[in-house]
Amino acid sequence: MSYGLFNVLTLFAIPFIQNDQMKAVIQRVNHASVKVDGQVQSQIKKGLLVLLGITIADSYEDSKWLSKKILNLRIFNDNSGIMNHSLLDIDGEVIIVSQFTLMASTKKGNRPSYIKAAKAEIAIPIYEQFIADIELGLGKKAGTGTFGADMKIDLQNDGPVTIIIDTEFKQ
Repeated sequence: MSYGLFNVLTLFAIPFIQNDQMKAVIQRVNHASVKVDGQVQSQIKKGLLVLLGITIADSYEDSKWLSKKILNLRIFNDNSGIMNHSLLDIDGEVIIVSQFTLMASTKKGNRPSYIKAAKAEIAIPIYEQFIADIELGLGKKAGTGTFGADMKIDLQNDGPVTIIIDTEFKQ
């Protein structure tokens, strides 16, 4: 039986490419802080803690789309207690932490594989662009962690409200 190049790519390569997407775990918080080497690097009051995972297939376009989505996500309560306000509406704050473990694959065996997580040379520029996109839209500085560092994150989740968004379908 003969397989054309397109069929081989369809069967083997495309399923791996399709599952590569930037991922954010967004937590609505009353307060949050990030420590590196025992020192507080960033802290916020009411706002969002964003854990960001970047894959080898991500781009600046993914960063721009995801940052806009997060800034406009209506997950803060209005006066009636309905989630109807965005981070922009409440003039909230944000901490962004790069987290390659969001890209873990547990499909095979018991040890997670991080093969789809972007290496520093790819991830750092996209992470920095994501921070810049958030800051531009928010009109103020975002708190951050240190890329690749061992960090301790303290937060009080409000709700709790935790939402996971990825850039796979951009809908």
